[in-house]
Amino acid sequence: METKVYQVKGMSCHHCKNAVESAVKAIDGVTEATVDLEKGQVTVAMVAPVSLDAISAAVDDAGYELVKA
Repeated sequence: METKVYQVKGMSCHHCKNAVESAVKAIDGVTEATVDLEKGQVTVAMVAPVSLDAISAAVDDAGYELVKA
């Protein structure tokens, strides 16, 4: 299993947390997504590699922006 941390812009409340976690968890291969509102991050655990584009699209669909390094 692999875990990666991504920066997300625009999250500020419990609704934001739930929206991003739900959107990212819906991606095939993702087993867990946990948002840290203070840090503006989502930690993603996956059983198979998931593309940055797939995670970015899920975050965008939830109404937020993935910060790409």
